[in-house]
Amino acid sequence: MLQTLLRRLFKLLLGLLLGSALVVLALRWLPPPGTALMVERKIEAWQAGEALELKRSWRSWDELPDDLKMAVIAAEDQKFAEHWGFDTAAILAALRHNSQGGSLRGASTLSQQVAKNLFLWSGRSWPRKVLEAWFTGLIELFWSKERILEVYLNSAEWAEGVFGAEAAAQHHFQRGAPYLNRQQASLLAAILPNPRYRSARQPSAQTLRRAAWIRQQMWQLGGSHYLNRLQPDHPDWWPAWL
Repeated sequence: MLQTLLRRLFKLLLGLLLGSALVVLALRWLPPPGTALMVERKIEAWQAGEALELKRSWRSWDELPDDLKMAVIAAEDQKFAEHWGFDTAAILAALRHNSQGGSLRGASTLSQQVAKNLFLWSGRSWPRKVLEAWFTGLIELFWSKERILEVYLNSAEWAEGVFGAEAAAQHHFQRGAPYLNRQQASLLAAILPNPRYRSARQPSAQTLRRAAWIRQQMWQLGGSHYLNRLQPDHPDWWPAWL
C-alpha cells in the first residue's frame, strides 16, 4: 500500500510540474488574464469588508515607452540582461545584511518578481521560495528577456487595485502609458518598493530623490541602448533554442 501511495504521489507531483511548465510556455505568447497578486488583493478586500475595483489594461512591448522599461530596470534589476533569473551577488549581500538584524533587504530579480506576482502568494516562507525558484527557472527557459519585462510592466502593482503600466499611467498622470515622459517613468519606478503607500502623482521628498537617482542610473546603463541587449540575437543574450 505504501508503494502504491508513493507512486500516486509521484505521478501527482510529475503532473503538477508538467502542467506548470505548459502554463508558463503558453504565456510566452498569451497575455496573462490576471495574476495571483490580484486575486490576493481581492481576497484581502473581501475579508476587510471593503470593495476593491481592480484596474489593468494590457500594453504590448512596442507600446510601452523605453523610458519606463529602463526606469524599472535601473530601479529593480540592473543586471537583468546578464543573469538567468537569479542575481547571486545580490542574494548573498541580502543574506549578510539580514543576518545582522534590522530592516530586511530583498534581492529579487525582475524574473523572480514576475514568477511571484503571476503564480504565488506574498510572504517569505521557504515553500514559497522553492516554488518561486521553479517558476523563475521556467520563465527564463521559455521566455525572452523582452517578454519577461513586458509581462512585468503589465502585472506590477502601482497603487491600491492598480496593476500594469497603463492603469498606473492613467491613475497617477491621467495619460496613457505610451505618453509617459522620462520624469514620470522614473517616478513610477521610484514607488515600486511600496506602491500602495507612495504616490508618483504627489511624490514625497524621498520619492523625488529616488526618482532622480533612477534617472542617473538609466543614463549610466546606456539609456534605451541597453534594451538592445534583451534581444535574442544580441551576443549577451543566451541563444534561443525553442
